[in-house]
Amino acid sequence: MNTLKKLCYLSAAILLSASFVSCSSDDNEISIEQQTPSQVLSSTPWETTAAKDKNGNNVALTDASVAGYVGFAYFKADGKFAIYNLTDILRSMGTWSVDAQGKTRTIAALNPDGTTIFTRDVEILVLNRNEFTYRIRPNSSDQSVYYDIIHTRTSHAEPTNGQLTLASTPWETTGAKDKSGNNIALNDASVAGFVGYSYFKANGTFKIFGLNDVLRSEGTWSISPDGKKRTLTTPTFTRVVDILVLNETTFTYRITPDAANPSVFYDIIHSKVNHKEPL
Repeated sequence: MNTLKKLCYLSAAILLSASFVSCSSDDNEISIEQQTPSQVLSSTPWETTAAKDKNGNNVALTDASVAGYVGFAYFKADGKFAIYNLTDILRSMGTWSVDAQGKTRTIAALNPDGTTIFTRDVEILVLNRNEFTYRIRPNSSDQSVYYDIIHTRTSHAEPTNGQLTLASTPWETTGAKDKSGNNIALNDASVAGFVGYSYFKANGTFKIFGLNDVLRSEGTWSISPDGKKRTLTTPTFTRVVDILVLNETTFTYRITPDAANPSVFYDIIHSKVNHKEPL
């Protein structure tokens, strides 16, 4: 009987001990399951909050040496990333990874057609639930010069005004309608100047080619904070159009040829396409 009682007490003690192990008062501790470095990086948005030079001196985030690394970063669990500057303008997008030891982060910045703009490996110095710091070496031939880019966990929501969607794929003009909803042939003079393949890049530049792959225009683009207007700026014109539809498969905007006569307009319909950007 004494043996049986001892076993009961021992079992109860083990259960109580297990319950204490699974709890933690420190929010920085992962008490039930240890996260991998990739899981830590994708667990929160990050904001660049500081930078230091090789001597440990603070560097202003507007300094040209580090400004290109400053912003809000979103490393998503599906292996994609998006980085915006501190005014919520999309700066780059593509794919990311962290090695199993949490020592190196790799990003591949992508064009809308999926081709690679650049790849970048950085040395991770700190990666936990509250801080992500990596080291950049601007000159590969002089490893003694480096900057540490410090990011802090943030609750800043990723912009949802359509920038990422517009930059995520090439677009082909596949239809046009007049103000009455009637189809307009794409070679009709009223809409022909808006027809082609469009590439809106995450760095804020764009190129539009005719359906014969001849370059038609290039410059910079933006979407208003409310997601309702898209602006193109080139050396010869600035064009603002109303966005009617912008999702993963369709981009439709409205043009009004004569601002003095807004009752006449055309809706230009674009569809997602796998067409590679002409070289």
